[in-house]
Amino acid sequence: MPAASSTGSGSSATELAFRSALEQAELVRRGEVSSLELVELYLERIERIDPRLNSFVTLCHEEARAEARAPRPGPFSGVPLPIKDLDEVADVRTTLSTRAFADHVPAGDRGVVRRLRAAGFVVLGKTNTPELGLIPLTHSALNGICRNPWDLTRTPGGSSGGAAAAVAAGLAPAAQGSDGGGSIRIPASCCGLVGLKPTRGRVSPAPYGDVYGLSTAGPLTRTVADAAAILDAIAGNEPGDPHLCPPPARPFLAEAATDPGRLRVALALEPPLGVPLDPACERAAREAAALLDELGHEVEETEVPWRDDEALEWFLRLWQTIPTLYGEPALAQMEPLARELGARAYELSSAEYVQAVVRLQALARRTAGFCARFDAVLTPTLALPPVPVDWLDGVEPLAQFERNARFSPYTSIVNVAGLPAVSLPLSSTDDGLPVGVQLIGRAADEATLIRVSAQLETARPWRQRLPPAAGFQGAAPG
Repeated sequence: MPAASSTGSGSSATELAFRSALEQAELVRRGEVSSLELVELYLERIERIDPRLNSFVTLCHEEARAEARAPRPGPFSGVPLPIKDLDEVADVRTTLSTRAFADHVPAGDRGVVRRLRAAGFVVLGKTNTPELGLIPLTHSALNGICRNPWDLTRTPGGSSGGAAAAVAAGLAPAAQGSDGGGSIRIPASCCGLVGLKPTRGRVSPAPYGDVYGLSTAGPLTRTVADAAAILDAIAGNEPGDPHLCPPPARPFLAEAATDPGRLRVALALEPPLGVPLDPACERAAREAAALLDELGHEVEETEVPWRDDEALEWFLRLWQTIPTLYGEPALAQMEPLARELGARAYELSSAEYVQAVVRLQALARRTAGFCARFDAVLTPTLALPPVPVDWLDGVEPLAQFERNARFSPYTSIVNVAGLPAVSLPLSSTDDGLPVGVQLIGRAADEATLIRVSAQLETARPWRQRLPPAAGFQGAAPG
């Protein structure tokens, strides 16, 4: 399937593929490229590159072409975008990466998908995720192993790992993800992207409720401006939402062009859980702190009162109920981890569940109260660089959950507290693997995070860093 002729030579086609979503939308508006040409460009790249990555589990070939021939108006009119395979797209297979839903085709769009379509995006396909999004490594018995384009032996990380691998490899200009325990920020760190987790209630969970108050949809992008503009597209409450968030003072995209002023930033290196911190991840956070200092911000190294040795068990008591939401017949078809978690959930008393909720709420208040004292809190995104794809092989189901805590101790606490956070690709290991840093904001203050993130992006640009493992040629635009 050749790319459209107007994309030019292989190198210029590659450059177009790595243009930001906002840049592509502008090209479509000016008539310099058509939506159909963008769709064909990405379908060709997916066919050629994705067999090594397995970032897509379903492609909307004809559906995307039909949409592209008459794209909806909006700020992203005609720009292709993939959807994570945990979120429903009307008349498109949505598997949740579990054999129990291998042939599930929903009748309607999830609310966030509806909003993305209203912004003009063309749905390109569905991206890989672990079963029910339960673990921060992207593989499942149904949909196979997703690999990191920076190193095919490593995970792209997080339940939005397929989305991140696709964007990093130039198979999409941006992607929709969701974050229940770090699943946008984890793959952003592993794949060298911007991953923005909004405040609880910023993005409606419609048509569902939000029993846990942990998960929210958000963008995975190569630029801060794209992340801000996509947040503008998906933000907003709907009737019946259990959590409400005050609307922003102005569009988030405008914040990406706004000087943040002089900020007070806390540098927090001690993980919320008692796990070691890899030197490369600590170095990334310290380098980011030094850069913030150079930019005129006040940076103070301190400890956040989020350490609690029982917190992982409390979080597990909530998390283990996720497989039970689909009923016992579906649970019986799931993988060993989901079945084990479900069995534990059925044995859990209502008193024990409520105790976990109350204790996590107390931890959330301590964390949010501390973060409110600063304009932002800087941490490593992860405690380890991208781990091997077989990192959990041979590990007993519950031990997998505990091992995952060694990888991503800094992210789940942000979901528990409902705070906004962003992972930025500011660093790398000595052998070139991406290492992200996390900025946590005050509740409902994505604006400050976007401002300072854009400032950091200008001071230390990352767009021209392309992953070598995908084996393509060409350079990203400057």
